[in-house]
Amino acid sequence: MAIDPRLIVTGFGPDGAAVIVHDASVAPITARALPGQEMYLLWGSPDGGATVGPKADGPVTLPFFAGAGGTRLLLVRFPPASAIAGLPAASSPEDQAEIDAEVEERLPGLMDVFQPGDPSGMHTTDTLDYGICLEGELWLELDSGDEVRLTPGACVVQQGTRHAWHNRAETPALMAFVGVGAERPS
Repeated sequence: MAIDPRLIVTGFGPDGAAVIVHDASVAPITARALPGQEMYLLWGSPDGGATVGPKADGPVTLPFFAGAGGTRLLLVRFPPASAIAGLPAASSPEDQAEIDAEVEERLPGLMDVFQPGDPSGMHTTDTLDYGICLEGELWLELDSGDEVRLTPGACVVQQGTRHAWHNRAETPALMAFVGVGAERPS
């Protein structure tokens, strides 16, 4: 049975006691630029650092990648490659512009890390990412050619390296990610 993403958030009641302030399922965000992929933007903290307590900041889930000191919590469901193989590409430059605009509207900043015209999916982010495979299997590929197969329970620490994700199985894979915005020294 597939995991149904749900977000529970704690906070403070009027008397200062801890309470549940949010408990609900989270709907996925999809875009034609990422066929079959589901993004569940759960929570994030503002760039520069998080606060806690009765006057804590609310969630910041966009732009997609946090700046230095900010965080993002998300789940990503990757479809099997076989499910998206052979899907038609954009039929015209106008159609491609519409596809690009849709993903930028729904997931601002996501496509900025990919090289235009590179079908490999390789990308680099200025984030420290903690990834945990929850369902299925996924392959992590690095630009050196190194690859590793992830199965449920596998944890990845992605330190701003150039990488791509591939689902070579016949079922969807679900990953949980915590991204921490980082500085990249020159």
